[in-house]
Amino acid sequence: MAVDYRSMARRIPALLLLCMAHGAAAEQPLRVEQLQRCGDLLATSHQEFCLIVKGLDHSDFQAKLNGESIPQSQLRYDANENEGEVRIRLEADEVQSGPLWLEQDDQSSNPVWVSLKASHVVAATAQEVAENMDGITTYVDLVSLIIEESHEGAEEAQRLAEKYGAEVVGMIPPLNTYQLRLPADDLEERDALVLRLGNEVSVDTVVIEESGAEESVEREADAPPRADDQEWASNRFLDAVNFYQRRLGQDSDIDTQPIRIGVIERNVDFDAPDFADYLGDCRADTRRTCVYGRDAATPDGHGTTVAGVLAAAWNEGGNSGFLRGLDDVGPGFDVIVERNSDAGITANIAASVNLVEDGARVLNWSWGIHRVGAIDINGDEVDSLVRSGIAMSGYEELLEEFFLWLRREHPEVVVVNSAGNASSFSSRDEYRLPSSFVTEQLFVVGGHERSDQDVSVEDPRYAQKRDASNIDMRVDITAAACVRGSSLQEDEQGPAHCGTSYATPLVAGLVAAMMSIDPALTPAQLRMLIRRSAMTIGEEYDFEPVDADDLTAPILPSERANELNHPDVGLSARLDMYKALDLTVQSLARER
Repeated sequence: MAVDYRSMARRIPALLLLCMAHGAAAEQPLRVEQLQRCGDLLATSHQEFCLIVKGLDHSDFQAKLNGESIPQSQLRYDANENEGEVRIRLEADEVQSGPLWLEQDDQSSNPVWVSLKASHVVAATAQEVAENMDGITTYVDLVSLIIEESHEGAEEAQRLAEKYGAEVVGMIPPLNTYQLRLPADDLEERDALVLRLGNEVSVDTVVIEESGAEESVEREADAPPRADDQEWASNRFLDAVNFYQRRLGQDSDIDTQPIRIGVIERNVDFDAPDFADYLGDCRADTRRTCVYGRDAATPDGHGTTVAGVLAAAWNEGGNSGFLRGLDDVGPGFDVIVERNSDAGITANIAASVNLVEDGARVLNWSWGIHRVGAIDINGDEVDSLVRSGIAMSGYEELLEEFFLWLRREHPEVVVVNSAGNASSFSSRDEYRLPSSFVTEQLFVVGGHERSDQDVSVEDPRYAQKRDASNIDMRVDITAAACVRGSSLQEDEQGPAHCGTSYATPLVAGLVAAMMSIDPALTPAQLRMLIRRSAMTIGEEYDFEPVDADDLTAPILPSERANELNHPDVGLSARLDMYKALDLTVQSLARER
């Protein structure tokens, strides 16, 4: 049989293009980039979620929630050239909150956390914001009402919406808070409606949101550390991992308990080697650390670095997660990276409420805001993450409602918050939120860095205050402020990131580890153990500094820990992760 070489020659380029296209599709990883509530946002009997997915083709796929396949009748898929939208309907009485991921062929996507709790708020689009007189981006037609406790929130919010021609579009029911879309086209119309709503007897506070649809979180100030600095040695990071593995191994008399941690961040880069093995059904191994979150486009984002301090794989990329280091003997930690929506502080609180209701014992808040006009310790105005006075007043009331609810309904939960990077004060509510709140359930973390002095790790001179870190007696503890971020290349160290945002997850991870040893520990007991085990930092003096110029609240005689602390009264507290775990085990032994 004769071979038609000319026909084959014409077909070869087409075949090559087809193979190349198939290869490109195969190389596109399956990733969930967005997860948002959609449909009727006020429905509670069922909920709908819209996912933006990359790497999903038109062939059959499965969506799994808590390891169980979601029926195809509850899925809808619309695709375009680069990405697709998957719409999922879930019946609230048939499923529980948990990780959701997609599977197609031999690929599994990153797992995202789906909360079936009711709290959700809507973010403004770029066309729905304006610049106010302070030069700050603010929402034009979206506000939230905190309804007085004596009223049924949903009914009262609907009544007010009808009275003012508005629409209820979001809610945080446990806080009696409801989001309204106002009939306002500019800030003058909005402010007039806000004034009238604020005068309603049933309204406690009107919360105005000031943020863009996409806004970077805490500014990282000052120069990063030298590449050869071992910042985490200041907090005895490796000693703590070794202690947990050795003391709580197979022959241990302590039965550790799994702990769930909520990290209020936007996303994590699952293409980075630090997170590449968290895809699909991570919980198939009950003893390992798992990470749930939306996928980020690059590994240098704030959320990837914060989550990396907790859960980055060891010896893979630029970071090493503390909880990941406990996998060999750990009970299985869940690290849930979730921010609800891009609706600023209100969304952070909505996400926090959902996560607590989903069983999170620890919340990592690596964020905070300053009031316009706040000054730093040098008398200069703070220019990062500032909000107007009217917005700060609303946020303060919302945060107060959150912590009152937390104390009343979930007294076992701990919130770990960054002190901030504005060289300012953390204790004054006119300067910064939420770190100024005084409650047993809020731990505030400042930042330090390695000094140039060649002394032992226990010496107060081993570390020094990071200049950018906010200070004063509301700060409970300091931890290393500088970390190396994730990278897309294996065995490559990522860029340095510095700020109290990255000191915070060191403390949050330690709190989770302490809870896993003794789940009965209260927030007050956890703070006592962390402070009592702390090493000291700073200059030696016999009395407290004037003008509350402390790095943290001074260590009291009752908070000294045996031989590890210098006897000097007044020195600030530096995190000792190893000693805190040791004291936790000792405390549990005494209870028995």
